[in-house]
Amino acid sequence: MKLTTLASALMLTCLPSVSVFAAALDRSGQSMQGFLQPGNYFEAGINILDPKVSGVDLEGNKTGDMGEDYYFPSAVLKVQATEHISFGLMYDQPFGAAAAYSGDNAFVARPNDTLLPTATTDAIIERRMPGLLDQGAQQILGEGATFDQLAAPIQRIVRRQVEAKIQEGLNNVNSYLNNNVTGGTTVDVDTQNLAFVMGVQPTENWNIYGGGVYQTVKGKVALRGTTYSLYNGYDADIGENHAFGWLAGVAYEIPEVALKASLTYRSEIEHEVNVRENIGMLLPASALLGLEAQAAAINASQADTKITTPQSVNLDFQTGVMTDTVLFGNVRWVEWSKFAIQPHKFGLLSQVVGGLGLVNQANGFNLVDYSKDQWSANLGVGRKLNPKWGGTLSVGWDSGAGNPVSTLGPTEGYWNVGLGARYTPQPGSEISFGAKYLWLGDADAQTGAHTPAGRFSNNDAMAYGLKIAQRF
Repeated sequence: MKLTTLASALMLTCLPSVSVFAAALDRSGQSMQGFLQPGNYFEAGINILDPKVSGVDLEGNKTGDMGEDYYFPSAVLKVQATEHISFGLMYDQPFGAAAAYSGDNAFVARPNDTLLPTATTDAIIERRMPGLLDQGAQQILGEGATFDQLAAPIQRIVRRQVEAKIQEGLNNVNSYLNNNVTGGTTVDVDTQNLAFVMGVQPTENWNIYGGGVYQTVKGKVALRGTTYSLYNGYDADIGENHAFGWLAGVAYEIPEVALKASLTYRSEIEHEVNVRENIGMLLPASALLGLEAQAAAINASQADTKITTPQSVNLDFQTGVMTDTVLFGNVRWVEWSKFAIQPHKFGLLSQVVGGLGLVNQANGFNLVDYSKDQWSANLGVGRKLNPKWGGTLSVGWDSGAGNPVSTLGPTEGYWNVGLGARYTPQPGSEISFGAKYLWLGDADAQTGAHTPAGRFSNNDAMAYGLKIAQRF
């Protein structure tokens, strides 16, 4: 078995990247295949995902399809400057999220929502009642007086007045909620990467490469519905921010037998972002909860939010198995276990909420975080059918990033199967297209405070890819 050129083998394997809807926020898979093509090379592609994701909230209400369709482009320009030096410019959108809830469920603001569940409200009233009763006694007997010093008939009057005051506060808060908070929970996060890569080929078998990465991130998040309690009505606008990282890797190949393997590391990239936040219920709820001073401090506070996109490692390989047939695959690791987003004011309020004992997070909590790293793998076979056509069949798996999962992306990994084809209308010009069907993993959803929120099961997605390439 012998294949005369590596290019003929790559004709079978370099199909569109449709490994979208991976764990956490992973999208593109950050492939280096375009840069590792022989000679001068250009490609441009687009990937589209059509997910169907639905579940039920804790009350059994159906969420409807909350998975939003999205697409993202990619492009690679690689120039073989000399026999031993190559340069590349690579563009992709590696991380992102898109979701929108609708219907009648706890992830959507509804006309008769209440700020807090009845049990939580009762606990707050019980906690605040002694202090309010003593305040009532001081209005009658003077500073330093306690409720116990009042006569029994006066105690009954004061208690009724305090209970009426608390109920009035509850009514005011719930009225504000019903009149000012509308719509469903949504998330829309996008990143863009532009990598400048240089490769050194000391021999025809080895390629050592590395370079800088320019990355932008932006997004919007809106939390709605009783699931989010005090955060019902919370909005975060993540203004576009840029930062820099790097990548490095090594590839080994034996062109005569279509053997090629590459290992690529990408660094984490840290952003300091000005997140514009609106906690609509903060001031109305503060009077009810006795948090006026804390609410004023949170509103007045200003600071950037740190968002660090994760480091990752990709292992790609292929090898000829018979004439005009190759086996190919890849393994990817992404360190999602250290990823978290805690917008500044969101985090300050979470510390107050945790301190009150309303959730089991005494030191506060994040808007989004993950408990495990992501592992994914794909394996496939490609065959050259004739001088103009080639095809591939592949299977893939993604571990997810832990379960329970965020309500903003309520699936845990997937299995997939894919078909692809490449058409070569003339030497040097290629058109690739492919599709994958994904069985999305069932998951328990939770809020940022790690409180249960719902169950999502029996979901799937279709992914499509199209790419054009030109060798020159």
